[in-house]
Amino acid sequence: MRSGGWAVGPRWSVRSAHALPLLPIALIVVITVVDLRVPTDIHLGPALVIAPALTPSLAGPRTTAFVGALALAAQVLIGYQHGGIGTTNHIVQLVTLAVLCVILVVYSVVRERRKAQLAQVRSVAEAAQHVLMWPLPEQIGPLRIASLYLAAEDEAQIGGDLYAVTPGEGAVRVLIGDVRGKGLPAIGEAALLLGAFRESAHRHMPLGELATALDRSITRYAAELDTPEEAGERFATALLVEIPEGDSITLMTSCGHPPPLLLSPGHHVSVPSLHPSPPLGVHGDTEHTVDAFALAPGDTLLLYTDGVIEARDSQGRFYPLADRVARWTDDTPEALMHHLRRDLLAHVGGRLGDDAALVAVHRAPADHHRHHHGWAPHR
Repeated sequence: MRSGGWAVGPRWSVRSAHALPLLPIALIVVITVVDLRVPTDIHLGPALVIAPALTPSLAGPRTTAFVGALALAAQVLIGYQHGGIGTTNHIVQLVTLAVLCVILVVYSVVRERRKAQLAQVRSVAEAAQHVLMWPLPEQIGPLRIASLYLAAEDEAQIGGDLYAVTPGEGAVRVLIGDVRGKGLPAIGEAALLLGAFRESAHRHMPLGELATALDRSITRYAAELDTPEEAGERFATALLVEIPEGDSITLMTSCGHPPPLLLSPGHHVSVPSLHPSPPLGVHGDTEHTVDAFALAPGDTLLLYTDGVIEARDSQGRFYPLADRVARWTDDTPEALMHHLRRDLLAHVGGRLGDDAALVAVHRAPADHHRHHHGWAPHR
């Protein structure tokens, strides 16, 4: 029963898509037939312009030109049947309809080109997103991971928010960050930070030293590219988390980034104590404080960017992330991301004012991951 229902839906959609361009043609036929049957003092010929005007929203330039030509032919037929094909009134109507049809065809051509350009931009953006934002592994040892990215610019699908996960020997390191700006202009800094993290995270350096290495990379990049007017304008906030395999004590260091939320079974939400340092790229040699907290089996760590908590509704109220996620503390990371996506977009009315990213890391209870050995990613 279910498979049959899913089969009918796509076929019906395809048939409807092909049938829509027939609507203007049917409209021309109806207007022509009615005009030929009503008294001669009633003129429905001018209503023929509706058909070609409607066509560009349903079909391409060729169909628009065909419908326009058909409307002109119908106008000629109406004038001939009423015996006024040579009158000034019918000639003006024909010329007006012909000019309108030409304009509509030109508009349709421009519209199709715009659609093709937009499709190309989206394709490039998707390729850039896959190159920069590698899909996160669904599971690494006892950790189950899910992520969500919502770009402020629909055409871009990627912006200044970023995240990455790197497994190592006995621990996995997670990065979530937010570079200054949003959309396409912020991709350069995001790529730099992601590249620096992936290059350094696997090394056996303490988490604070890793933050310092990223800080120096951003500072060096800014020094090379900044103009005098842009001095001090290139920076990024970041949160680094190190989750060990056999120990619940988790380490984290914040570079001007919001603290994560710790979700525990039973609808408990807490905020681990955090001592943030300045954002990356501000000083370059800042000492970064490393904080510790317990990520117990069954808990979920939710990392996010400020685009989430600063999202406003129509009345200017911020999105209450901690209050909302309390409903879903017992859900899987995938279900949590699904709920947050729907709830966040509903809060802002369907469109975000800034890029937003979230990463959920769930430590499975011991009896749920006995079959996993080591930190090899699973997809």
